[in-house]
Amino acid sequence: MKLVSFDVWNTLLDINLMLDEIAVAIAKISGQCVADVALAVANARAEIKGRRKNRQGKAERALEESQELLAEILGVDVEIVKRAAARATLNVDEEIVLPGAKEALEGVKRKNLKVTVTGNVMFWPGSYTRLLLERFGLMDCIDKTFFADEVLAYKPMPEMFQKPLEVFNIEPSEAIHIGDTYAEDFEGALKAGLWAVWINPGAEKVRKIHGRGFDVPSVDGILEVLGRIEAGSI
Repeated sequence: MKLVSFDVWNTLLDINLMLDEIAVAIAKISGQCVADVALAVANARAEIKGRRKNRQGKAERALEESQELLAEILGVDVEIVKRAAARATLNVDEEIVLPGAKEALEGVKRKNLKVTVTGNVMFWPGSYTRLLLERFGLMDCIDKTFFADEVLAYKPMPEMFQKPLEVFNIEPSEAIHIGDTYAEDFEGALKAGLWAVWINPGAEKVRKIHGRGFDVPSVDGILEVLGRIEAGSI
């Protein structure tokens, strides 16, 4: 194995804390009820995920389409959504870093493997996520980041998984991706030829569930998976 790719949201960072901050920011700027805004955010997110699953919309406008949909649902100008995302990025604290995230990144880096982030975007640009990773010290263990609004594709599209391999000149069989979403992260990586790890909260231990795939209870399970692959005990 030469490269480990990490999803970001609900893998390294807590998406719910970020969405809560965005809802609060939109409510403050627009004068709407926080609960109503939070519901709109949840509905917009579900709609966008459904569209992406069915490959609807333009991949190169993945960010803009999500922002525009949320603004439409709320009946506000899209600039308010953009401002709220910026405020949320400034306001979240270190609690947004999930347990085991730093340990997982540091453990992989100690193995002298390339470490990348491969993340979708919704409501805020990848640059904001990169800023959060930098703020809380995670970028110290990451060699390069690949976000949907910069790659102009999104998971589970194969282009998202292929881009890091092209940059580092690595074969799919020499890379492994870990994330919390079964369809986007696990199936997407497998279809692109990578090894894959699904963070499954229902899993009690690390399990092999595919010829090139595992599920783990939490992100630091990647270390046991790599150990098994290195030892040939898979």
